[in-house]
Amino acid sequence: MHIRVHLSLKKVAKKLSIFMVVILCSCSSFQDTKVLYFAHSLPTTHPVHMGILDMQKFLEEKSGGSLKIKIFPDGQLGTEREVLELLQIGSVAMTKVSAASMSNFAPEYQVTSIPYLFRDSDHLFKALEGEVGKQLLASGSEYLLRGLCFYDAGSRSFYTKEKPVNDPKDLDGLKIRVMNDQMSVNMVNTLGGSATPMAYGELYTALQQNVVDGAENNIPSFVTSNHYEVCKNYTFDQHTMVPDVVVVGTKFWDLLTDTEKKWLQEAADESVQKQKQYWRETVKKNMEVLKKANVKFIYPDKTQFVAKSEAVMKEMMKDPEMKKLIEKIKSY
Repeated sequence: MHIRVHLSLKKVAKKLSIFMVVILCSCSSFQDTKVLYFAHSLPTTHPVHMGILDMQKFLEEKSGGSLKIKIFPDGQLGTEREVLELLQIGSVAMTKVSAASMSNFAPEYQVTSIPYLFRDSDHLFKALEGEVGKQLLASGSEYLLRGLCFYDAGSRSFYTKEKPVNDPKDLDGLKIRVMNDQMSVNMVNTLGGSATPMAYGELYTALQQNVVDGAENNIPSFVTSNHYEVCKNYTFDQHTMVPDVVVVGTKFWDLLTDTEKKWLQEAADESVQKQKQYWRETVKKNMEVLKKANVKFIYPDKTQFVAKSEAVMKEMMKDPEMKKLIEKIKSY
């Protein structure tokens, strides 16, 4: 079995003191208590972090305190890709990443990044909470990354510093930060922009220093990252609805008893409904924050974006397995 591991020894050395603690303790037993270390890159004010807090609470309740989650937010243990690699080698038990990041390890996740594949949030979760979702969550196991559940990450749209984006032509010549996955790069380049992959934690400074002209993300991330302080144009083109994924490393999953696995899966599933609620509430509050900050909202004719991005889906459908997935999603 070919395992995709690209761990940077330099970066591991840089965080050695933290990682050594994690390696020793990530799922260790202390007086009959197993502690699973959960690392992610979002701030504690983010609605996804709030969902993780509920998972933490539900798991402790279900296990009577014998199984606990310790959370490391704000990228304390590295970027999404770095933490996924730490799961693969058994240094961290769990993480939350974008499905786009998972596609670098389990290719089937690429389907979640296809522009305009999902009609709306209801359609998205019909697919994710049905057969398609189960298939995707299981697909990472081959690469030592088992998916537990999907969290709502809303829709992703463009935001820019100077030039507002009213239609795809406005992306011409603009350097747009994207996640480090091929689908995101293809999507922006197809629409006419110049895709610039970059770690999320580096983006604020890159925007300030004009390394990039803009980016694309959902409203809560736009606000919690404070990118709205630099970018005053937000275009609701809603090109993708890439969910977040809660992932457990199979090295730790395999250490759990069947009962413990059941508790963890149930805690994850129950936290999903709470997280969706947090997401809706946060978007509403964040829109008010952006209005007060004088961010300009642009509501373009999406048909131009849909038409120009169709090439991305057509290219993906050349793969027979991906075509089956796409057609299954469209059938919901």
